[in-house]
Amino acid sequence: MSEVIYADEFVQLFLGDYRDADLSQMDATAIITDPPYGETSLEWDRWPTGWLDDACSIAPALWSFGSMRMFLEHGKEFTDAGYRFAQDLIWEKHNGSGLAADRFRRVHEIATHWYHGEWADVKHTTPTTADGSPRVVRRRESKGEHQGSRGASSYVSEDGGPRLMRSVIKVRSEHGRAVHPTQKPVGIVAPLIEYSTERGDLVVDLFGGSGTTAVAARALGRRCVIFEAREDYALAAAKRLAQQTFDLEGLSA
Repeated sequence: MSEVIYADEFVQLFLGDYRDADLSQMDATAIITDPPYGETSLEWDRWPTGWLDDACSIAPALWSFGSMRMFLEHGKEFTDAGYRFAQDLIWEKHNGSGLAADRFRRVHEIATHWYHGEWADVKHTTPTTADGSPRVVRRRESKGEHQGSRGASSYVSEDGGPRLMRSVIKVRSEHGRAVHPTQKPVGIVAPLIEYSTERGDLVVDLFGGSGTTAVAARALGRRCVIFEAREDYALAAAKRLAQQTFDLEGLSA
């Protein structure tokens, strides 16, 4: 049975498998999670069959971290659960995570965005960064062979002004200070939360690990419920949450 081992104004952390909790009344805006990829024989890496059906019943939007192999092997389960694919992001790390010496050094991970229902009803805030450079861009009218017709337009950008955030985000990994083997930095999770939710919304993480989703959600003024089945990781997440402040420190690379 899942039990709450940490709680504050924004966060509830459950020790236990989320499947042992009553999720029927949970109404979240987005699920942001890093599930076991199922790529090894290790117990902690076993793919949790059925989790996508549960996720789809909780929230209309899902961000799932994973590897290319994971998404190729389990992609149909996402769509069978009722999700539609929206987009993908690349997290570029500062160091590699692969052990194979005869392949390209793997320094990235993938996050995919899924939704169900109508796209217009799913919260999504245009992601921008404040590092634009001054210039004037003019586009000619185009018949748009691949993307449809587009009228002529122009816009002016300012130095330090907003610029559409790129889909490849470079953030240092937690190497050397992680309390979980696949721990994600706050800097890669925070943009997903900001994109998919508003202040006060509920974010859920079914595989909470070290608590990064909760740390980022709380700092951004979102409520968060996370589950972690392993006691050692859950206790580490609780300690981390108790020690973290409520400001935005650590959200950047």
